[in-house]
Amino acid sequence: MTVKLTKHSFAPRYWLSWLWLFFLRFTTILPLAWSRVLGAGLGLLMMANRKRRRIARINLELCFPRLSLREREHLRRRHFIVSGQSYVDLAYLVWASERRILRKTHIRGLEHYHDLRGRNVILLAPHCVGINFGGSMIARERAIFTMVKLQGNPVVNWLLNRAQTRFNSFLLSRTQGLRPVIRGLKQGLVFHYSPDEDFGDRQSVFVPFFGVPTATLTTLGRLAHLTNALVVPCFTRLLPDGGGYEVNLKPPLEDFPTGDRTRDAARMNAVIEEGLRPMPEQYLWTFKLFKTRPGQAPSPYG
Repeated sequence: MTVKLTKHSFAPRYWLSWLWLFFLRFTTILPLAWSRVLGAGLGLLMMANRKRRRIARINLELCFPRLSLREREHLRRRHFIVSGQSYVDLAYLVWASERRILRKTHIRGLEHYHDLRGRNVILLAPHCVGINFGGSMIARERAIFTMVKLQGNPVVNWLLNRAQTRFNSFLLSRTQGLRPVIRGLKQGLVFHYSPDEDFGDRQSVFVPFFGVPTATLTTLGRLAHLTNALVVPCFTRLLPDGGGYEVNLKPPLEDFPTGDRTRDAARMNAVIEEGLRPMPEQYLWTFKLFKTRPGQAPSPYG
């Protein structure tokens, strides 16, 4: 799937988006440490969005009940700051030279990945703020593909498409279903998969995520079984100041899948949780992670 700009993209309703795009293009001439300051400012502005601020507060209350109110507020503020920085960093991924990007990106655990040449691989990549950098850097080692949902703004779609396909990676639309995913895996492409969203109770089971019963897709285990694929957890961390990004590849999951979809979904959530514990501010807490509740209980988001 390729996103192209059309005449419709230049309509007056998108002029602000174009101004934002030109601003992002300007940030790439700055050292990364300087553009990160702008990104932090953007993140603090994003906190003015009451809806997103409230969703993040509810999620953190559910997932970190042992933290004090002050600690959770500090965590929420840090989350918005790194989120703003990651948005500005998209420009770096789109327009900076490959040499600059490589100088600011560190991949750990690459030996686990290289050992899997010739095997079908699914990268379990939760929605961290640096997810686009992680996928792009790994694609330099071996071609990957991922599934995306198009936004309502064609300018934003173009920017995200350029960032996600900068190197040897390809996009599928979620509307295409799983058939092209299975086909791609069997052709030797690596599937960069982010299943950690609430898609309702259909094809989901309720298993814990940070201690909260969460509607969790069972697709990962099914795909791994159908394609005889190994699942490699992948976590991308935005480093402080001008440090760039660190991509952590874990060893492939052992004894996965088991054939028990509830057990496999619980294992997936436990792996994601373990990877997020050292960097909780970098997860996308503005997602409505828990809107579907067991027994059709009301959503905590109202």
